[in-house]
Amino acid sequence: MKKLLSSSYSDGAFNFALLLVRLAFGILMIANHGLIKLMNFSTMQHTFYNFMGIGSMFSLLLDLFAELFCSMFIILGLFTRLAAIPLVIAMCVAIFGVHAHQSLAKAELAVLYLTAFLTILFVGPGKISVDAMIRG
Repeated sequence: MKKLLSSSYSDGAFNFALLLVRLAFGILMIANHGLIKLMNFSTMQHTFYNFMGIGSMFSLLLDLFAELFCSMFIILGLFTRLAAIPLVIAMCVAIFGVHAHQSLAKAELAVLYLTAFLTILFVGPGKISVDAMIRG
């Protein structure tokens, strides 16, 4: 009971928690967003949100890059902080662009993803990652 009320943690618990966050949010991003956009690319390329006037198709390609490739790097813990940047940008576009004039409930999922990817950006991948294996 004392441990449940404690604010201390071990390095192992911290690194395992980071692994869980990376796996959960990376896998969910790929499965629920990236793959769906990839499978529906031909229909979405003309109707996707046009970010900063660069065109719907190019905006969709950038979003696919973030949601598929960067999420895979997050899962592996490879180039983790660098891979988190496009995901943070994509979630900011979703929150402040796509859902800007909608209720917070519509942007809730993007806010959760943004929080997770910002955490990964600031904290890093942890020791259970390819980045940690490379660094030694």
